[in-house]
Amino acid sequence: MVTINFTLNGRAVSCEVEATEVLVDMLRGRFGLTGTKKACGTGDCGACTVLLDGTAVRSCIYLAAMADGHDITTIEGVGSMEAPHVVQQAFADAGAVQCGYCTPGMVLTSIALLNRNPHPTEAEIRAALSGNLCRCTGYQKIIEAVQLAAARMDGN
Repeated sequence: MVTINFTLNGRAVSCEVEATEVLVDMLRGRFGLTGTKKACGTGDCGACTVLLDGTAVRSCIYLAAMADGHDITTIEGVGSMEAPHVVQQAFADAGAVQCGYCTPGMVLTSIALLNRNPHPTEAEIRAALSGNLCRCTGYQKIIEAVQLAAARMDGN
């Protein structure tokens, strides 16, 4: 076991982890943050996406011990029912949510994209989301939601 210290959704935390434990298991098991979905276990679907220092990472293939000293944001850390993040609101307004399983990863990936590129083209949005799989929406409404969020963040 190794003790790690990091920031989780804006709060300093500490916990012990096994050397081979992946981040998704730590977040769900130790902190009860079940918005981070555990699906493929191979980094292919994006359902487990979290932000690590603002960058979207697949938590099912990221060792928990490597989070030491970093800032981790899960979907639980980006808005609330009363005050959703602009990207969350855009997903709702654009009808980009169906079953919802992929939504946390899609939202966090979109936030990371818009933080580094506030005016992405459709091609850039598609490229950024290419590692996030959705079986329900057909992606078009998700693309529209990211475009809507970008416009709202820009004040339009």
